[in-house]
Amino acid sequence: MKKSILTLTIFVLIIVTTITKHSTKELEDKIISAKANISFLEEKLELILLDYNFLTTPQKLKEYQIRYFEKDLVPIDINKIQQIKKKNDDLVISEFIKKDKSD
Repeated sequence: MKKSILTLTIFVLIIVTTITKHSTKELEDKIISAKANISFLEEKLELILLDYNFLTTPQKLKEYQIRYFEKDLVPIDINKIQQIKKKNDDLVISEFIKKDKSD
């Protein structure tokens, strides 16, 4: 009787240990996968921020204008920009920026 109880106890402990190890291994795999994804996304974020900060400096924008657009881009007075709207079948041109009446 004692041998069978001892054998049954050992068998149950082996099964419980196996189940615990299996579930722990699955959790560990998920954690490693999540950490790898986070690491990848952090690296991507750093590169995107570097590109954004590097490419959007005024000096870089001026350099790109000279290199790629040559004389295609010209400065314009923002007050001269107009807006075109379609009302019924007519096109109406109006000021894009509303001027204060106090001017």
